[in-house]
Amino acid sequence: MDINKELLLLFDDPLFANVKVPAKPLTADDRMVEKLMAINAFVRDNGREPSATGSFDEKKLARSLKALRESGNESLKSWDEYGLL
Repeated sequence: MDINKELLLLFDDPLFANVKVPAKPLTADDRMVEKLMAINAFVRDNGREPSATGSFDEKKLARSLKALRESGNESLKSWDEYGLL
């Protein structure tokens, strides 16, 4: 029997039905992009930057924006929809 067919038969077993490929862990750059995307969504929805005097979630976004600006990470420029950095 062909090895490929054997493998397909083996992994077609119900025992393996719930086996999933583990998710790739996020890198520091991935987390920064996620934060910037959340800030972009806030600006899109509210028409302004997040403020340190707003709601708790808005304060978190404002702190994240401040940290991203201070990091000076040039790779984030391509994700910066509103020229925030």
